[in-house]
Amino acid sequence: MSYSLPSFLIVSSLLFCLGMYTVLIRRNAIGILMGIELVLNAAGLNFVAFSRFLEPSLTQNLLSGQVFTLFVIAIAAAEVAVALAIVLSLYSRMKTIDVEDFKELRG
Repeated sequence: MSYSLPSFLIVSSLLFCLGMYTVLIRRNAIGILMGIELVLNAAGLNFVAFSRFLEPSLTQNLLSGQVFTLFVIAIAAAEVAVALAIVLSLYSRMKTIDVEDFKELRG
């Protein structure tokens, strides 16, 4: 079974749209973080798909799309660690993770 670039782009665009929908609709901080992860995964899938299909002769030696995706995964892991620390700190202070309630923190 062979896959083409448009099939990967369709899956990636669906992941991106689901992630943006989650970020825009959710009021829960954990749900927003999950949406951001979906958007980053869509970007990683695009990197790998374009690396595979646009320059097949170069990707045998250069794995640029895969390397960029590894950086995306590393950045996503760091983002989750920092964001969860902030969410836990806010939860211990305000006893909620509702994003609307965090507006009280503005100076």
